[in-house]
Amino acid sequence: MNEHLTHEPAARAVAVHHPQPLDLYDPGPSLTVDPYGERQPVVWVPDAYGRMVPMPKHLAPAPIARSEPRDLTPLPLLDPIAQRFLGAGLGGGALAAGVGYGIGEVISTATGISGGALMWVAVIVLALRAPRAIGGKGSTVNIRRAVIKRNHFHG
Repeated sequence: MNEHLTHEPAARAVAVHHPQPLDLYDPGPSLTVDPYGERQPVVWVPDAYGRMVPMPKHLAPAPIARSEPRDLTPLPLLDPIAQRFLGAGLGGGALAAGVGYGIGEVISTATGISGGALMWVAVIVLALRAPRAIGGKGSTVNIRRAVIKRNHFHG
């Protein structure tokens, strides 16, 4: 087991690479120039992962306007105006049904009277007006008028 953990010596010599120094191309010490007049204000904004990152103020998104608070009072199940319309509709319908039923009853009664009962009423009235026409004896009333004039002369 120990034979797998050890390294064997290299069979040939290893060439070591020594790169040339790049001092020739070095631009020198870096000078950071930040004039006071060109400095931009920085704001911290959240990124996509929730971390706060700095950003120049002129590149930052516009702030979100705060919305007005909502009225959270519970509303009635039916609107009061809708309740009035519903009540008026039901009441008007009941009134119309009652009036229609009443007028229908009056018309049907008048139709029934004109058909049979009115004929019997006419027969009864005629029988009472003309008692002799039916065959009964009837009552006779004699009216006698007497006018008596007397002249008196006292003198």
